[in-house]
Amino acid sequence: MAKWLVKIILAGAVVFPAPHLYADAVQQEFQLNSKYLNFPVKNGAPKKWVSLSIDGEKVREFDIELSPDEPDFWVYLEVGEFSGKTGLLRVEGVEESETSILQAIHQGDSFPGEDEAYKEGLRPQFHFTSKRGWNNDPNGMVYYDGEYHLFYQHNPFGWKWGNMTWGHAVSKDLIHWKELGDAIHPDRLGTIFSGSAAVDENNSTGLQEGDEKVLIAAYTSAGGNGPWSEGQPFTQSIAYSNDRGRTWTKYEENPVQGHLSGSNRDPKIFWHDPIGKWVIVLYLDENVIGVFNSVDLKTWEKTGELKSFHECPELFELPVDGNKSDKKWVLYGGSGDYMVGDFDGREFHPETEAIKFSYGNCFYASQTFNNIPEEDGRRIQIGWGRGDIPGMPFNQMMNFPTVLTLHSTEEGPRVFVHPVEEISKIRGVTQHDGVMLNDSTTDLESFEEPLLDIELVAEIESAKEVGLAIGSAELVYDTIQKKIRFKDQEAPLDAIDGKIELRILIDRTSVEIYANGGRVYMPVHHIPQDKDYRLSLFTRGGSAHLETAVGELKSIWN
Repeated sequence: MAKWLVKIILAGAVVFPAPHLYADAVQQEFQLNSKYLNFPVKNGAPKKWVSLSIDGEKVREFDIELSPDEPDFWVYLEVGEFSGKTGLLRVEGVEESETSILQAIHQGDSFPGEDEAYKEGLRPQFHFTSKRGWNNDPNGMVYYDGEYHLFYQHNPFGWKWGNMTWGHAVSKDLIHWKELGDAIHPDRLGTIFSGSAAVDENNSTGLQEGDEKVLIAAYTSAGGNGPWSEGQPFTQSIAYSNDRGRTWTKYEENPVQGHLSGSNRDPKIFWHDPIGKWVIVLYLDENVIGVFNSVDLKTWEKTGELKSFHECPELFELPVDGNKSDKKWVLYGGSGDYMVGDFDGREFHPETEAIKFSYGNCFYASQTFNNIPEEDGRRIQIGWGRGDIPGMPFNQMMNFPTVLTLHSTEEGPRVFVHPVEEISKIRGVTQHDGVMLNDSTTDLESFEEPLLDIELVAEIESAKEVGLAIGSAELVYDTIQKKIRFKDQEAPLDAIDGKIELRILIDRTSVEIYANGGRVYMPVHHIPQDKDYRLSLFTRGGSAHLETAVGELKSIWN
């Protein structure tokens, strides 16, 4: 028996001490008495379907690349809520020669590798990442009673996409996050695709119990993504929480909205005071977004639709140039590209064509927080920071939280993007420098690891290019083409009065660039080769004066 298997058997109660084959499946009845069921994962191993039933009723189903030998990492199924009950664990697609791999599955109040969680070599240090498994879209972003709630598309059981479940984390400052565990799990209607959450201030749903306001989540039940929901279409469902988001109950009459067309999905909900109803924007099919009204989120009325964007719709109001008496509505989709217009509670009337939002490859499916207090007033966004993080027990990240503002420009109204001011909580001493370069290079202070917030102002004289080298990668402003480039990503950027201003956030797997006060946003996936963390400024083909303010950022995990 392999050494790793011996150690695990000694550490916890093995679920399959002597597996028996039933057709092409193995199942075992056992008493649940711990926090976790632990599973070994080997990337690329054949996937097995696993289900857990409690007292004869299926409660969980997922597929997993079970490791036949030394695992790449361990994952866990949270089972503490079932403690003291009888469970039946069933693994499909197991051949007789494979039954021994099941002997590593065990219960425990910890999981193998837990001591090293958040200490991994490629763990982003100031971006949210899940403790284990894959994440993609942020979901259910809502503020309530001093906490920001971030739900997200989560595969708890693997490094790649699958088993869509709502993960859940909370923060008091948008910077430091505490993962609470998975909140909404797949069921007979399907896996849990993207959606949103809001505070039901008036108990319009009638689901509030006790003194706490009820939190409502609306999500897509994505049928057909596993044996449990085979034959089910994509429909829309709701869940609710009466304990500040710690536990969630699915509405017993789900789905609240049946199938409409295609892979209709991703409901964004918010309460709209002028009409005294909920508004829901929902992706329908073929880049069409539908608008719905509801008095209680249980019955939806379609009020409009617009050919616009693909999936993950968002709709919100912003003051123009900070003038609260002059507001416009912004509608966007998964890419972040947006339209500006008016909204009467039933239909969105665009006044612009689609406008590009992100010029990088590390952004998608963003969402903004509901129920931010009026005295704060910010429209705060978090996106999915797309990009594989190899060799880790987790994959993907969230973009750093930003504030969206709407400004008048010579091209019309445009959304600007800024990092949230709370970044100051993790920024250390800022070093200020200024230098005139003429077709030359100068090194900046060396850093053991660049977790940095850099402000760079370049006053261009005759230089054809100015920039910042981050190891072997270069952030370049081309003064002739009027473009900013980093790796294979680029964005148009005009100098203003002969100057460009850049704000650059550098983490272990990303470089997020904000240009000219947030007019241009370019988040880029970047893992330095050979841990090359050198930083230098340069000009080519002429001169420019460069001023920098470099602040080191602290890890949010310490």
